[in-house]
Amino acid sequence: MPYTPGEAAGRIGVSIDTIRYYEKIGLLHGIRRTSGGRRVFDDDDLSRLGLLRCLRDSGMPIARLRRFAELLSTGGTDEQRAALLEEHDREIDEKVTRLRREQQRVKEKIAWYKGLQSPVLEAEELLDRGGGVDVVPGAAHQRG
Repeated sequence: MPYTPGEAAGRIGVSIDTIRYYEKIGLLHGIRRTSGGRRVFDDDDLSRLGLLRCLRDSGMPIARLRRFAELLSTGGTDEQRAALLEEHDREIDEKVTRLRREQQRVKEKIAWYKGLQSPVLEAEELLDRGGGVDVVPGAAHQRG
């Protein structure tokens, strides 16, 4: 089914400017045009655009996106494509692990601010991190 640039952008959840940019930097090849020069997208184009958006949204750098687009358009092997995606998948796992650690710290701080964490636990946490503390009954203060 043919789609206008606006319809394609709406279905994928990107702006028309993003589609133009992806085409300009070589991520989208072979997009058909009408006799009037307007781009016309088909379901395969939308699928490829959706994958590129997913990869970009998950942090894949533009240079690697270009490499992946090359592998798609120039007949790279399935093994090459899979290897590139596996590398990105490992990076996503590392990023998620880091974010979960940071999220836990944020949750601990939320609990502390809500008064759900005891001053002694806060003092122990600061000591574990190498900070100095003064423990006063009912409060934990970090020395600055």
